[in-house]
Amino acid sequence: MFIHINTAEYVDGFKIKLSFNDGKEGIADLTDALVGPVFEHLKNQKEFTRFQVDKELDTIVWPNGADLAPEYLYFQAFKNDPELKSKFVEWGYIT
Repeated sequence: MFIHINTAEYVDGFKIKLSFNDGKEGIADLTDALVGPVFEHLKNQKEFTRFQVDKELDTIVWPNGADLAPEYLYFQAFKNDPELKSKFVEWGYIT
């Protein structure tokens, strides 16, 4: 199953509440994900909150062209769930 973002809602700081196509909901803290030139602009909280769900890409995108893979967002939302560890190993997010 490919992971897709269904809905996204700003929480606070650099956190987004996400619902996924597998029925799970969680909060992804993206504070440490805003690295590199395309994400520098998003360190401004006002700009960060301007994301939307792109139904073609099945993930969140920002007006400046930045986006994050839905699998990465899933990992950020559920990285402490031991039941998902094998999936995160398979995806290369943990060893």
